[in-house]
Amino acid sequence: MKTIVSRLSIAPPTWITPHVVSYGYLTGTHQKHAIKHGTSPVERVIPLYGSGLITFQVACHMFEEMSDLTVTSATAIIGGFAKRHCHEEAVYLFSRMLASTIRPNEFTFGTVVHSSTVLGNVHLGRQLHACAAKIGLGSHVFVGSALLDLYVKLSTMEEALKAFRDTQHPNVVSYTTMISANIAALGIGKSFHACAIKFLGKLDGFVGNSLISFYAKCGSIEESLLVFNKLLKRNIVSWNALICGYAQNGRGVEAIRFFERMRYTGPKPNEVTLLGLLLACNHAGLVDEGYSYFNQARLESPNLLKPEHYACMVDLLARSGRFTEAKHFLQSLHFDPGIGFWKALLGGCQIHSNMELGELAARKILALDPDDVSSYVMLSNAHSAAARWSDVSMLRTEMKEKGLKRIPGCSWIEVTGKVHVFLTADHSHTENEEIYVLLGIFYEHYRENEASDLLNIHCNFSSE
Repeated sequence: MKTIVSRLSIAPPTWITPHVVSYGYLTGTHQKHAIKHGTSPVERVIPLYGSGLITFQVACHMFEEMSDLTVTSATAIIGGFAKRHCHEEAVYLFSRMLASTIRPNEFTFGTVVHSSTVLGNVHLGRQLHACAAKIGLGSHVFVGSALLDLYVKLSTMEEALKAFRDTQHPNVVSYTTMISANIAALGIGKSFHACAIKFLGKLDGFVGNSLISFYAKCGSIEESLLVFNKLLKRNIVSWNALICGYAQNGRGVEAIRFFERMRYTGPKPNEVTLLGLLLACNHAGLVDEGYSYFNQARLESPNLLKPEHYACMVDLLARSGRFTEAKHFLQSLHFDPGIGFWKALLGGCQIHSNMELGELAARKILALDPDDVSSYVMLSNAHSAAARWSDVSMLRTEMKEKGLKRIPGCSWIEVTGKVHVFLTADHSHTENEEIYVLLGIFYEHYRENEASDLLNIHCNFSSE
């Protein structure tokens, strides 16, 4: 075991200087109580005081000095630090555990792998994976599920797939993680859908709800509806997943129809339902319908309304060009609008070339966040649309002086099971020449039919 721990690049948290701590809290009463029940003082004191109340210095001393520490008590202590979001401490204590004679179990590994995910340290996660595999726990479903989450969030799908295949008897968590991870890969997601049915028998709520969201985000809303209809038990998450799916695909009328069906036959709508409904009205340009549902909620269920619902209404009004109503709505808020509100207003101003209000929104945004790149870009695009070139030049100069760079736009598409990712002004794709030849044809066709300079202006700015 010590040969394994020597390879782990785990150091104690930098802000802590471990020191020897006495065990004054293990009173004579505790020790007598432990002896009476045939357990060690450590196993008795952890439930009495709670593993979450043990300090890091005390825990270090327990791992280094106490011979009666068991895998159960050690894992409870490590888990206590993880639950308090002290993940560096949890991983360090795990390294002390490996250096001792205590053999970790699947729950120990599941805890520390999750900590490495939260810390964003995939290198550490791989070391823990290798360590678990070496002692025969790498294929355990509890460890495998934690590793899946690690690789999905911090590494590649290839590494996640390998971990999935290595897991013995994948459970609901395993399938849900893989389905959720394959948002852009419809073919791979369908394969996991088939595997889930084959090995789990029938779809439960967790897997079913993940599939509804997965198909919707891939643009296959009919597949989402099919999964929804086949679920034996539907909960609020099931209904919300489909409503939000309709919203993401710009199908506002269907979202409203489904919401009305939910009100009569399904569970009581919550704040997520309302947000999905408002987004659906927003994406489909159903301004009056969105306003009606918002006002209805304000009168009947005001507790459902959160800042994001108000921000969605500002976005809805601004995108439709109803700026007078948008300004009145902002002025009537009972709280100070955050940066998202002003960005929503600025977005609408860019669409409709409302320079006066757009500059006001941009000033509000930059006052809240002087380094917000997107605000500069949106305002510059609005100036470009209005042919205010001196203002465009001034904004670009200001961005350069501040060292601000635009984050490239990104899109992706799946072709025969492979996901292709594209960035703005990217020339790294293997079929780069063919892609740009085709784009050139499309662009010339657009110019011939629309005779507009707006696209050219936008493309020139986006490529910088």
